[in-house]
Amino acid sequence: MKRVAPRVSRTLSGDAHAGSRSLASTARDRAAVRETTLSNGLKVIVWPSAAIPSVVLNNWVRAGSRNETRGLTGLAHFFEHMMFNGTARFGPGEFDRLMEARGAASNAFTTDDVTVYQDWFPRESLELVFRLEADRIANLSFVPDVVECERRVVRSERRLCVDDNHAGLLSERVQAAAFIAHPYRFPTIGLPSDIGAWRLADLRRFFRTYYAPGNQTFALAGDLEPERAFELARRYLAPIARREPPPAVRVREPEQVGERRVVLRRKGRTPLLQYAYKAFAAGDPRGPALRLLLAMLVEGDASRLHRLLVEDLKLAVEVVGDWHDGFDPGLLWLHLTLPEGADPFAVRAALDRELERVVERGVTRAELERAKSLAAAAHFRQLATIDGKAHLLGEYEVMRGGWHALFDAPARYEALTRAEVQAAARAVLDPRRRTVGTLIPTEPGRPA
Repeated sequence: MKRVAPRVSRTLSGDAHAGSRSLASTARDRAAVRETTLSNGLKVIVWPSAAIPSVVLNNWVRAGSRNETRGLTGLAHFFEHMMFNGTARFGPGEFDRLMEARGAASNAFTTDDVTVYQDWFPRESLELVFRLEADRIANLSFVPDVVECERRVVRSERRLCVDDNHAGLLSERVQAAAFIAHPYRFPTIGLPSDIGAWRLADLRRFFRTYYAPGNQTFALAGDLEPERAFELARRYLAPIARREPPPAVRVREPEQVGERRVVLRRKGRTPLLQYAYKAFAAGDPRGPALRLLLAMLVEGDASRLHRLLVEDLKLAVEVVGDWHDGFDPGLLWLHLTLPEGADPFAVRAALDRELERVVERGVTRAELERAKSLAAAAHFRQLATIDGKAHLLGEYEVMRGGWHALFDAPARYEALTRAEVQAAARAVLDPRRRTVGTLIPTEPGRPA
């Protein structure tokens, strides 16, 4: 089942020795990447890599819950499902059947900012994949029975991931409280009443607006020749008519000047604590410093908050983090799972003291060097696979100012100073600019 990407930790991890890749190799990789923009505005980027006879294609569509409005939430995620459910040429299920018959596979994920469609296939299937991708962009079907079937699937997914999931529900409520104006307050999976209210006209309008060719970027990596990929793109994708670009998201979130709190009481045993700080957008030059700071705080058993809260004080069972680095300023999250019977308010006091210490005193040289090693390891480990290459091409092109920047990332991390990391901590870890979520379990059978 194609599904919404869960909100999980995206901090840095890995073997420090993975950062030993040479500058000459990086320069060769940069020179190998080719790009073209079709007459209808769709961009195609290719990174040839002949290590194995396979190819990965990622189609980055600039459509997420950021592009939705009150009463019509969840549409971006719904199309993650609908794009596999038939066209005027191929019926429901045919996309997957044709792909699997060639030894290929596909999936997709949706975030607040984008929807990404992923194909993994043998190099001999390159033309088939271009033909199938072009067909579902140009000729997607809106069959009422299929729409209703997928609506039921999305409702079930929401119950599993949010309504019946303590952490998922708390995160949704915290995010809604953190934003009072910006559409980041909307859950990617959609609100229950909206999921039940979409009409065919709403679906057609959203698809026509956000699946315009100029709103999509194809990133390919693997055993292929760039000119062959461009030829197929011109044959199958270029004939799709150019359309007007989607309307810009002009809403800017007002400055938050006081802590907001969300408290849930639900039947269960495990208390939860979540901090969501207002943070930077993906393209902010302070982003690398914030990512290193997050790694120092929560990445691995040697991280500061794990050692303090899990090992030393035994106030938490797990501490993880995530920075939602989207088109607009998002949130830096800390998620704590507490032992049964723990007092979340006592845990908050210890956590706040440590975060204040980071802001006032900064981080140690050893913490900074460890975080840099983790950053290099994670980056080069991802580049070691064609799946990672395709993903990073699309991510940097769409979210971080252009694909060229991915080759400069290790040097940017290596050049960071303790002062820059402390400055990022001061800018983000401000109690006045955070939303705190607490889930307090009630005994089974006792009303919440």
